[in-house]
Amino acid sequence: MAAIRWSAIQGKARYMIKSDLALTPKDLAPAVDRLFELSASKILHLERTWDPGQGTPVFTVQGKYTTRGWTEWTQGFMFGFAILQFDATGDEQSLDMGRKGTVKHMATHVSHVGVHDHGFNNVSTYGNLLRLMREGRIPEDAWEKRFYELALKVSGAVQAARWTSLPGGLGYIYSFNGPHSLFIDTVRSLRSLALAHQLGHRLMGERDRQISLLERLLVHAETTARYNVYWGTGRDSYDVRGRTVHESIFNTNDGSYRCPSTQQGYTPFSTWTRGLAWAMCGYAEQVEFLDALPEEAFAGIKAGDLEGKAAFVDRFCETAEAVCDFYLAHTPADGIPYWDTGAPGLGQLGDYLEHAADPYNDVEPVDSSAATIAAQGLLRLGRYLSQRGEEKGQRYTQAGLTVARSLFAEPYLSTDPDHQGLILHSVYHRPNGWDYVPQGRKVPCGESSMWGDYHARELALYVKRLAEDKPYLTFFQI
Repeated sequence: MAAIRWSAIQGKARYMIKSDLALTPKDLAPAVDRLFELSASKILHLERTWDPGQGTPVFTVQGKYTTRGWTEWTQGFMFGFAILQFDATGDEQSLDMGRKGTVKHMATHVSHVGVHDHGFNNVSTYGNLLRLMREGRIPEDAWEKRFYELALKVSGAVQAARWTSLPGGLGYIYSFNGPHSLFIDTVRSLRSLALAHQLGHRLMGERDRQISLLERLLVHAETTARYNVYWGTGRDSYDVRGRTVHESIFNTNDGSYRCPSTQQGYTPFSTWTRGLAWAMCGYAEQVEFLDALPEEAFAGIKAGDLEGKAAFVDRFCETAEAVCDFYLAHTPADGIPYWDTGAPGLGQLGDYLEHAADPYNDVEPVDSSAATIAAQGLLRLGRYLSQRGEEKGQRYTQAGLTVARSLFAEPYLSTDPDHQGLILHSVYHRPNGWDYVPQGRKVPCGESSMWGDYHARELALYVKRLAEDKPYLTFFQI
C-alpha cells in the first residue's frame, strides 16, 4: 500500500494524515455497498420506532435515537437518509418514506425564522428530491416539481433575511444566538441561498427592495473568511493559517468585531473540528457552484474589495485550501479527528497525531461526524483543483478517500442491527456533557448523530458516483 505524509507548503507544519496514494473510488466500492446495505435496515428501524411527538431525533443513546432540544436543525437529515438511500440503491420504499416525511413534517422548517440551518434541513429533503427529478431519477411531475421549488425559494429567502450588516460592504446571516453572532456552521447552509438564487428567486425587503440571494451568499462567505478563518497574519497569539473559530462576536451598534467565541468547542483559541469541517465542505462545494455560474451573475456584486467571478472563485478556493490544510496537519493518521484540536486531555495521549485515532481512550472523544463532513470537502476541493490542472489537487483527493475508507469500516461503521446509528463515535456537545458515556468509560463513544449519519451517506453516494462514472453529485443543477 502506497502511503505518504504530505509536507505542508506553508510554514513548517506537516500533514499528519497518512494518505494512500494508490486508493481510488473504485477501491471503496465494496465498502460503499456494505454501508448502504447496513443503512437500509437502520432507516427502517428508526422510521418504525420514532415517535414524532418526542420531537426531532438528534443523537443515539445506547444505540437508540433520542432528542435533545436546542434548535430544530436535524429533522431534514432523517428524511434525507431515505432519499439518499433511494439514490444509491433504487429502493422505492426509501423514496416513499423520504417523500412522505418531507411533505408531512418539513413545512415548518421552510418558514423557520429562528435558525441558521436551512441548508441542513431543507436542501437535504426538498433539495434532494428536486435534484432527483432533474436528473430523471424520479418521474417528472409539474406540480410536484413546483412544490419542491417553492419550498426551496422560500427557505433561501428566509435564511437570507437573518442579516446583520457591517461596515465596508460586509455582513452575515446571524446564528440562533442573535444578530451579534456569526457561526462558522452557516457556510454549509449557504446552499439554501444558492438553490433559491438558481431558481430565480430574490428576497423582498422593506419598500419592495429586491435583495440578491447570491450577493448575500457571497458577502456572508467573505465575512466568514475574514473573521472565522485565520490566515497566519498575527491576528492574535493563536493565529494559525486555516484554523477556524466557531463564532465571531460583533457590536451591533457600530458593526465592529469584538472577539472570537464558541459553544461547542473547548475554547475560542482552539479549533472545534466539526466547525472546521463545515468550512471545508461549505467552501469547497460553493467553489463548484460559483464556477458553474456565468460571469454576468456577478455583475454589480461586491463583498469588501472582492468583485467579479474570478475574484470570488479564487477567494473561496483559497479559503477551502487553508481550512483543508489545517485539518490535514492537525488530524491523526487515519483522518478521524478528536473533537477539538486543543482539547485539554490530548497531551496525555502522547504523540497522538502519529497514529490512528482511538475512540475508546479514556481522555478525549473523537468526532467521526466531523470526518464525514470533512472528507467530502477534501474530495470536492481535490477534484476542482485537479480539473484546473493543479497537482496539489491530488493531495486533497487522496486524503479524502483515506478518510472515507476509515469511516466505512469498523470501528466506525455500525454493524449491529440493533443500533440505529450508522457511523459510531460521534460527539454533539462535549462542553455541555450531552453525549452518552457508556458504563465503565470516562468519555463518550459508541454513539451516532443525525448529521454524521447523513453526511456519511452523502459521502458514500458521492464516492459511488465517482466509482461508477455516474453524473457528478452536486446540490445544484446547472
